Amino acid sequence: MLRNEKGFTLIEIIAVLVILGILAAIAIPRYISMMDQSRISAAQAAIAELKARSSNYYASQMLSGAGPTTPTAVLNSIQANSNVGSDFALSESANGSDIVITVTTVKNNSIPSTSGTWYYPT
Repeated sequence: MLRNEKGFTLIEIIAVLVILGILAAIAIPRYISMMDQSRISAAQAAIAELKARSSNYYASQMLSGAGPTTPTAVLNSIQANSNVGSDFALSESANGSDIVITVTTVKNNSIPSTSGTWYYPT
């Protein structure tokens, strides 16, 4: 007498688990790598924004007739107005005629130190 039983066999369940294990072993490292790269890209975007703010401040000073400003004055301006969000740990420093902007943390996660330099127009 044949019974019409419905369900999966043990071999089918094991095959599915093996496939899911392989997918997880491939997907998780790629996901982590993608997250790290996105944090670095976010840091580079924050640096680009501060460089643009520095250029805008310099240009506004030149157009207003205030005359040339110093890198220290530009640095003080962007430090006073560098609210790019609470997601970044920023540091700026004036080195002679340029400003170095460094981001070390994105969304409370440490990243490799990402830096950019705004060069004072001469």
